[in-house]
Amino acid sequence: MNRLFLKLARVKNLFEWNHVTALLLSLTLLSTLSCSNQLGGLPDNETKGFITIAISTPPNNFDPRLTNDQASSRIFQLVYSSLMVLDDDLQVKPSLALDLKNPDPLTYIAHLKQGVYFHNNQELTSADVVFTFESIIDQNSISPRKGAYRALDSITALDRYTVQFKLAEPFGAFPMQLVMPIVPKEASRPLQSFPIGTGPYQFERYLVDDQVVLSSFENYYDGKALNNGLVLKVIPDDTMRGLELRKGTIDIVINDISPDIVSQLMKDGHLRVVTSPGTDYAYIGLNLRDPMLSEKQVRHALGYAINREAIVKHLRQGFASVSIGILPPYMWAFEPAVYRFKYDPDRSRQILDNAGYTDPDGEGPLPRFNLSLKISNNEFVRLQAAVIQEDLRRVGIGLDVRSYEFSTMYADLLKGSFQLVTMQWVGGSVADPDILRRIFHSDQSPPNGFNRGHYSNPKVDTLLNSASRAIDINSRKKLYGAAQREIAIDAPYISLWHKTNVAVTQSSISGLKLSPDAAFINLKDVTRVAALEETATN
Repeated sequence: MNRLFLKLARVKNLFEWNHVTALLLSLTLLSTLSCSNQLGGLPDNETKGFITIAISTPPNNFDPRLTNDQASSRIFQLVYSSLMVLDDDLQVKPSLALDLKNPDPLTYIAHLKQGVYFHNNQELTSADVVFTFESIIDQNSISPRKGAYRALDSITALDRYTVQFKLAEPFGAFPMQLVMPIVPKEASRPLQSFPIGTGPYQFERYLVDDQVVLSSFENYYDGKALNNGLVLKVIPDDTMRGLELRKGTIDIVINDISPDIVSQLMKDGHLRVVTSPGTDYAYIGLNLRDPMLSEKQVRHALGYAINREAIVKHLRQGFASVSIGILPPYMWAFEPAVYRFKYDPDRSRQILDNAGYTDPDGEGPLPRFNLSLKISNNEFVRLQAAVIQEDLRRVGIGLDVRSYEFSTMYADLLKGSFQLVTMQWVGGSVADPDILRRIFHSDQSPPNGFNRGHYSNPKVDTLLNSASRAIDINSRKKLYGAAQREIAIDAPYISLWHKTNVAVTQSSISGLKLSPDAAFINLKDVTRVAALEETATN
């Protein structure tokens, strides 16, 4: 273990509970975080049966057409419903739709379930579906989802419960694009601040940067939730999320707690840890408009310099696997035969020397050149950045790490104001290989798509265009595989790891299931055992 990991091991001691508890005893003012009334003002009889979930960041927006950040997307899963959803095999299946017909390569017809109601008691009809998708593809729309529908030519309500989608060209991934929350055509308040959907929970209130309160919707078409409601409590600090779990004021944390703290919590007999293979993908994004990062040799040198295995073993505590690309290994379109970076600092130094970036003082303190890395202020991300910084220092690259609130960093990312950035693709966003087009096609730069690093390769564009038009799954797999091989060689991303989903719950919590995308919709099946026993007694 190198000096940095020894240093991090000492930092890790801060997470030992006896140290943390002593610290908290000296900071008694923090006890307000564990107040008995978790809903901050609602009477106890209104909060009975509510489940409290800690999340690390607040939502940006409650309108699913306008944002796709993780916190907001989790709330979308709870408040809204989609025509189609992902099953545990990452295949699409009907939800609001009874079925999805594909009579010809350019036509999809969805028949809607009848008797589905929004939280304002208006029945869901084809008019709402048409409104949702038309508002996204409108030429004046600034939706980050717009690029997913570039093949969608028109949406037509054939009758009250039937919608026809016409494509401008064949698009094999189109059913996946119907995993999109449906919003009402008519709403009395802006959805950005007061969401109205057909999901299992209805919005009660949002205390900014503190908590989102949702109550179960009695008329949910797929059966009322097994609990009375949810409180999504914003706790930005990893250690505090762990402490609140240990004190019992938080019921569940899903994928929002550092592996170090999970390892400690596993020793607590009052808590339960649930794991499953995940889709979340961590990477370093590179801005290819930057003169230095536009050079493939420099990108390759970065790839060989970073010790991903050490990050997974020591920082992730084994709750991850080293990734070679954005698609998870168990996905049908995953291509294993791609160019891979192994940790090889000597090779990194040689590449830099050959590219003309010689070290001015050998193994001395002066760098070959300097780069800047933007990160969120998440504790794990900061520790990971420290490892990356040390790895690059060893090959002669100086790295200036700059930490920001997530919303600030994300705004800079959209503007292209970065050299390097660490980010994660989360949940269902990587469940269909068309995400490769959204990220790496040259015409998918913001606001059309997610090509924030402005990567451009005509061969990749051609492969992704052909893959998008292909209907046969074998043809799609072959074309997406070829695209993955080209992208891996170009290295517009430096892959880090795929997360193992980890949930920590109170032992009284029952029914939590972790899907590959760790979907929050599964919270509707969660109950508190003590509450069930009390009900049975009554």
